[in-house]
Formats: sequence, structure tokens, C-alpha cells
Amino acid sequence: MAILLCTKTAAMNDWRDALLAEDSSLEIRLFPEAGDPADIEAAVCWNQHDMAELRRYPNLKLIVSMGAGVDHLLRPPGPPPGIPVARLKDHRLTTGMTEFVVLNVLRFHRQDLEYRALQAKRVWEELPAPDTARRRIGILGLGELGAASARALLSFGFPVSGWTRTPREVEGVTGFHGTEGLDAMLRQTDILCCLLPLTPQTRGVINARTLALLPRGAFVINSARGGHVVAEDLLAALDSGHIAAAALDVFEPEPLPAEHPFWGHPRVLVWPHASAITIPSSAAPQVVENLRRAREGRELINLVDFSAGY
Repeated sequence: MAILLCTKTAAMNDWRDALLAEDSSLEIRLFPEAGDPADIEAAVCWNQHDMAELRRYPNLKLIVSMGAGVDHLLRPPGPPPGIPVARLKDHRLTTGMTEFVVLNVLRFHRQDLEYRALQAKRVWEELPAPDTARRRIGILGLGELGAASARALLSFGFPVSGWTRTPREVEGVTGFHGTEGLDAMLRQTDILCCLLPLTPQTRGVINARTLALLPRGAFVINSARGGHVVAEDLLAALDSGHIAAAALDVFEPEPLPAEHPFWGHPRVLVWPHASAITIPSSAAPQVVENLRRAREGRELINLVDFSAGY
């Protein structure tokens, strides 16, 4: 029986090597060279793969997302019925995301864009010092990634709030939940960070209405999914000056088209979905562990809750 790897060619080679380092007995095939469909017992996929393809494999026991998000696997037609889907919870993914959030919170808080503009004009000017204790951070989503980012920001002395669909407690974080809670948190947020899973309920959560609730001059950081942001609404808020700047790592579609206005906007920072890149050598052990459990009929780890969408 074999594992099918389904992602970019270079990454597939890295994944193959990492999985074999964990268990040299594994047979690994690189899509589209799947061989006999009956041989495939597990598929390790990223967002380039068509879920309809997986219906060709009659002995499939497990699908694994190569990242923390799984919305790409849940798009129609979705995974084959009855096949468990697992996602990655990896400390290096968490560290990478925390670094990205802290990087951009500090960039905005410490007026980096303003100082870079002064540098471009060769102007030596000291701006008023910002007060960390008064820069309010709001985080959409307090799962593993959001909670880790919140704790890192608390360590700098920022006041941190977090919003979740249902109540959740993170020590030191002021919690909000539900529709009314979202509106209340936004009204007291100077830097908004989106780390939500993408579900039908969270799609377009950063839109004209919610952006208008933020104080004028607020900042937006999105490293969750492009579908969380209504791009036209964010551009309008940036152009009006209501939103001071945005750091965006995710887009819809991806890659971001060359003609998209985000590329050239003076108050938008663009990353190519690189805020937290899965490192195969770090993630491989849990993939192999789940494969062993699937073979033995034991309980799987990090399973996706289809009713919640993550």
C-alpha cells in the first residue's frame, strides 16, 4: 500500500524524503504518478489538488492536509464520503505564524512605513513615540495559531482582545464571541489580526461594515485566508484613510494577479502566502503516526470537524 503526495513538485520531493526518514518502509508516489489506484491508502495534499481525483482510490483510508487550514479540501466536491481528514498541528507552523503577526504588529506600531517614507525623501525626522500600553490588538480566532500570537503580543505589553465563534478563554486576553462580541471588539481595536479558519460563516468577515467599526487609522493583518477579506471594501477603506495600512499574506485568487491593485498600493504589504510554511521534516512524524493509527483502526489525531469546517 502507498501514500500519494499531491502538491508542488519541489515540495513533494521534500515531503517524500521526510516521510521516508520517519519510516523507510513506506511506499510513496508523487502525483500524478499514482500507479494502480487500489494501492493508495493515504493522500497528503495541499490546495493544488482536486478532491474529485481522490474518488479514484477505493482503498483510501486517510487524507492529510499539508497545513493547518483545510478549506481547500472542503471545497466542492469535497473529500470522498466517509474518509477521515486530518490537519497539521505543528509547533514550527505555530512559530512561523507568530513571527509573522509580531513582525507586522511591530512594523505598524513602530511607524516603520512612515520612517521608510522619510528615508526615501532623505528626511531626518523623529516621530512621536508610540505607547505600547495604548495600542490595542484584536485577534480574530483564538485557536492554536491565534492563542500563540496573542501570548507573544502580551509579552510586549500590548493589550490584546480576541474574538471567537463560541466562548474561549486565553489567559490575559479579553475575550469576545458572537456577532455582538465581534462588533464590540472591533470598536476598540487599533491593529486587527485575522487568524480564523475559513468557513461559510467567516467568509468576508473583513468587509465595509466591520472595517467601519474599527477606529480611524487602524491597521489590518490577514494571514488566514484570502476569502476572509472583501478586497474592494478594504481598498476603499485604505483609499479613504480610515484604514492606515494592511499586511496581507493570503488572497483570493492565488497567486495574486499581476494587475491587482494590492500590488502597487502604497499602504499595502504583500506576501505570497508565506507567513507560516509547513516544514516537512517537522510535520512528517504526525503524518506517519496517523497512517499507523489508520492501518490499526485506532483513533486518529487532529481530525477535521466537518460540522465546524476546521
